[in-house]
Amino acid sequence: MSKFIYECWNVVMNSERNPLSNINDLHVRHLVMQLLAWMWCIAFSLWVGSMWIFGFTAIIHLILIFAIVITVGLFEAAKKKPSFFIKDGYHTPSRSRNIWVDGKKIKLDDDDTGGEHQ
Repeated sequence: MSKFIYECWNVVMNSERNPLSNINDLHVRHLVMQLLAWMWCIAFSLWVGSMWIFGFTAIIHLILIFAIVITVGLFEAAKKKPSFFIKDGYHTPSRSRNIWVDGKKIKLDDDDTGGEHQ
């Protein structure tokens, strides 16, 4: 039974297995899946008979879609340009401009920008 449910889910929700797989452009395929999601969101809320349901499901869809977009964007940035996450000249061991050892201040390199505690 669980395999049947899994297969039914994939036939509808997996754009590589449903008829949308005939669309070669992944972005267009994604757009069509999003439009279908909104259509079903609206249809369900009209069936239930409440615009409050539509508002709730629309907000939830937006939050989930936004979270997915941010995640995919960060994953792609990490894959293509990992240096994006590291700023040159920003990092010091203590993350500050002042390092004190045994009551004495240690002079840092003037080119070292330190951290957020400058």
